[in-house]
Amino acid sequence: MASRQLIEERLRGTQPGGDPVKALIAGLEPGQADELRKLLPAEFSRAAVLVPIVDRPEGLTILLTQRASHLKHHPGQISFPGGRVEANDAGPWETALRETEEEIGLGREHVSLAGYLADHFVISGYLVTPAVAFVRTGFELKLDLTEVDEVFEVPLEFVLDPANHVPRERRFGGHTFKAFDIPYQRHNIWGATAGMLMSLHRMLREG
Repeated sequence: MASRQLIEERLRGTQPGGDPVKALIAGLEPGQADELRKLLPAEFSRAAVLVPIVDRPEGLTILLTQRASHLKHHPGQISFPGGRVEANDAGPWETALRETEEEIGLGREHVSLAGYLADHFVISGYLVTPAVAFVRTGFELKLDLTEVDEVFEVPLEFVLDPANHVPRERRFGGHTFKAFDIPYQRHNIWGATAGMLMSLHRMLREG
């Protein structure tokens, strides 16, 4: 079972960003991503997302959003709150907090940083830094319905259980690769979001 103590231990000392050449391609295993680096765009925008782990008495959960169905990019997909790094942001952590407040109304006083996962390239041209954080209960949410249709939580143990990782073939740059979906109730977590959760899974199972 993944405990808060284990997550904090594995993420301790991690830093945001790093060499883009070493970034993962969201949704793909590290070895597969290596084959596609030559296809990545030379120019990209920096972004950050919050990976919110809600510390509930009955167990840890992952808080996820469903993007509004009318959005131009990734409508209706399951995602983490986040967005583009703005010039006046102090860094990815500030971006993740600001975007989370704007999208779902989660106040930063309820959020504490645990650390960072490796950067992920996404096909829309962003290099995304995932900031993993614990969320204290007692928060109230106010959704920006222009960006988010719904917020829901998934037990962390469900997300980390390999029995719930469903293989899926994806095509990128004329190549076929294996990725994973994580279906939960009426939702299907896939793409960049599933890739970041798989990255968290690999980090926690190491050692």
